Amino acid sequence: MAYSYDYPHPAVSVDIVIFTVEGDDLKVLLIRRAQQPFRNRWALPGGFIRLDESLRRAAWRELKEETGVNAGFLEQIGAFGRPDRDPRERVISVAYYTLMPADRLAIQAASDAREARLFDAGELPELAFDHAKILRYARERLKDKADDPSVVLQLMPARFTLTELQRVFELILGRALDKRNFRKRPDVLGLIEPTGETRRNGPHRPAKLYRIR
Repeated sequence: MAYSYDYPHPAVSVDIVIFTVEGDDLKVLLIRRAQQPFRNRWALPGGFIRLDESLRRAAWRELKEETGVNAGFLEQIGAFGRPDRDPRERVISVAYYTLMPADRLAIQAASDAREARLFDAGELPELAFDHAKILRYARERLKDKADDPSVVLQLMPARFTLTELQRVFELILGRALDKRNFRKRPDVLGLIEPTGETRRNGPHRPAKLYRIR
């Protein structure tokens, strides 16, 4: 299909924020750019959409091409269109975020990504474009979503303890939660079930393991 326009028009790209929990930290997946602009600078995975694909399909494709990650759930954060956000041309980016357990992330840099790895969400390097702003929006969106345990559970591995689940809530909210009250929350307990297994961490007594219903 041929296109022609009487007026200049912007390009459209997608950027994707992947949150995960590794160890005791909330982390985000970044790529090191292999091309200009911002060559060797860390950035969110993403790129330009093709004329024959939807925004979400472009996000899935770019994420797979640059990091090797297959994402299911993607939620749109918003559009970012400051005129000088990209030195190449006028580019409007539509940003998405997703949550994935660390044991499902098989990261492999490819396409125009020189490297891809996880960073502590609280200790990020200097980012390309306006990706620091996009990440701030994504963090706030995730914090707002913490009221819904079904969203937080997307970060959990196949088996987990109640202590580990509480810690993920705390990482998202940025504050400590009362242990006794957390373990009485019906909205949490209604979504998980005991596996019948236990795990011993150090000298403490074995902790019950749970899974998502």
